[in-house]
Amino acid sequence: MQTTSHRPNAARAFTLTELLVVISLIAMLAALLLPALASARAAGQRAACLSNLHQIGVAVRAYASDNGGLIPYGPKAPPFTSPEDFYTSTGAPTSLISLHGGSPVGLGLLLAQYLASQPKVLFCPAADQPLDSGAELAKVGIDQAQCSYYYRHAGVTQLFDTPGTNAAPENLQLDNLGGNRNGLPIRALALDTMFLCPPQLAVFNVKPSTHHQQRSADILFSDGHALARSNGDGRFTVNVSDYSQLLMAFNLILHVFEQADIQP
Repeated sequence: MQTTSHRPNAARAFTLTELLVVISLIAMLAALLLPALASARAAGQRAACLSNLHQIGVAVRAYASDNGGLIPYGPKAPPFTSPEDFYTSTGAPTSLISLHGGSPVGLGLLLAQYLASQPKVLFCPAADQPLDSGAELAKVGIDQAQCSYYYRHAGVTQLFDTPGTNAAPENLQLDNLGGNRNGLPIRALALDTMFLCPPQLAVFNVKPSTHHQQRSADILFSDGHALARSNGDGRFTVNVSDYSQLLMAFNLILHVFEQADIQP
């Protein structure tokens, strides 16, 4: 008796129309998921930034405990001669952690002891521009370096020292910081840099430095807590894109801190 063999049917291929439908569905799903993923990523970075600021606050308090209640201050720089230094001879608020000659300054004074095991907390994970934290930290003690946060170690805004005013500013006690220029208590100690400047200043190593797409700024307060505040109106942005504003940069940075002092 003759038997007839049957081959299984070959797998049916997608038609072009079906393939286009599948691609469209994948694109729609991606369009729905990507904003959610981006939002989750931003939330994670913000949480990490706030954690960094909290750790900085712990280090500042430990420093103050060991230094008669004083917060890290200075040192003052040599006379200001070039925008490359981007740090005044007066010790104005700064994002620098070491001066052009390598001396630690501002929050950089915490690195040797109080942040020795976690130096990268000085860098926000939500930087809008590339920043190599390892490379910046390697400059401390050798050259100028900066972190991600402005630090309010004094209420000075002058570019140059006025003769006879070389003493350290008053009101640097952590538990008694005094009042700001608006008559309100000083509360904010550090916050995300939001700095815009002309691209031509890059030759002096002065470059834009912003975080969180400028939508918000994370702030460390003198009592140790940190929180995010909206920057929708640009109140925490220092914009010196106009060259005529450069001499006002330190005044504008201090103004940002005074905005942060205001109770929400």
